[in-house]
Amino acid sequence: MTPTNRKKLVVAHSTRAEAPLHEVETNRALAQWLAQILGWPYGGSFDPDLHGGHDLYLLPSQTLVGAAEARQLGVKGPEDLWGGYVDHAFICTKAIVHGLLNRDALAPEGWVTLFPERVRKVVLDGISVFSLADARLAAEQLLEHGPIRLKPINACAGRGQEVIRSLDFFRRFLTRPDTDALFAAGVVLEQELKNVVTHSVGQSFIGDRVLSYCGQQHLTEDGQGEKVYGGSDLLVVQGYYDDLLKLPLADDIRLAIEQAQVFDSAADECYPGFYASRRNYDIAQGLDANGQKRSGVLEQSWRVGGASSAEVAALQSFVNHPAVDAVCVSAVETYSDRPLPAGAIEVYRGPAANSECLLKYVTVKPYDGQKRNH
Repeated sequence: MTPTNRKKLVVAHSTRAEAPLHEVETNRALAQWLAQILGWPYGGSFDPDLHGGHDLYLLPSQTLVGAAEARQLGVKGPEDLWGGYVDHAFICTKAIVHGLLNRDALAPEGWVTLFPERVRKVVLDGISVFSLADARLAAEQLLEHGPIRLKPINACAGRGQEVIRSLDFFRRFLTRPDTDALFAAGVVLEQELKNVVTHSVGQSFIGDRVLSYCGQQHLTEDGQGEKVYGGSDLLVVQGYYDDLLKLPLADDIRLAIEQAQVFDSAADECYPGFYASRRNYDIAQGLDANGQKRSGVLEQSWRVGGASSAEVAALQSFVNHPAVDAVCVSAVETYSDRPLPAGAIEVYRGPAANSECLLKYVTVKPYDGQKRNH
């Protein structure tokens, strides 16, 4: 997409009425921070009565779905938001990563068979299912080659996932309440890896600037002891992927960047209504059941996400220091109330859905020019 620098009114927008407080407040904090960096006015949270008719720059908490929603919010293209737009809800979920079981499998309206064909070489082995009957057959097929991971397509931060190690376990899983509804909503069944490292690769187009980055995700424990997203360490450059690839990077990082590029291009090709100014991809690298190295895109994020505060911090650094081409930034999420590290910028501190306290902050360090191995 082409960068733009037309001044707009920056507004936050939590698309879900039931959104937790930390999501709403993080969204507002990022919108206000971004407005300050761009020198654009900040308008608070979107209000149709207050903001109707204004030239808006929207930070929606989720990918926008359907022409009606975009029109209501005044979004006409990628220059009007930091996030993304799709014609159908499933397109912005994990569902598009894999193909269906067969030609007779149940699929949502708007399903495009070409996309999983285009990305087959840059994702792990897996099948997307939208019915219990398809799930049974898909599990049987995949479990012949080792354990699989069951992932509801709408879940985030690693929540709701389950490792299936045998067909007997899967059959017991199917006896749980609401499994029909779970699979009808959409589930990805994907090969399980060991010793996994999850890379984050992406681009942001904000105003007249383009940022490209690579990095690594971390896990932490929430207040209930569940392993969830705990932050990302990113190496960010001013420019495009070609500028990022000019830096000294390890081969596994280069592979992750190349796989993200294939996935990103396939989305543009196969979903012509799609557009996004924030394009983030998670790439898992590890060992399969046979001990062979595997690398593949897990999912896309065309919305404000866990690493967004790091991207905004990088943008702030580039604005403050125009001669700097690259910077190291870390977004951290921890479920314990603690003092900030020296120089850290607080994004949110308060309750979370599953914990009494969630602290989000970001740190910035100069890039030392050394080869990146993670």
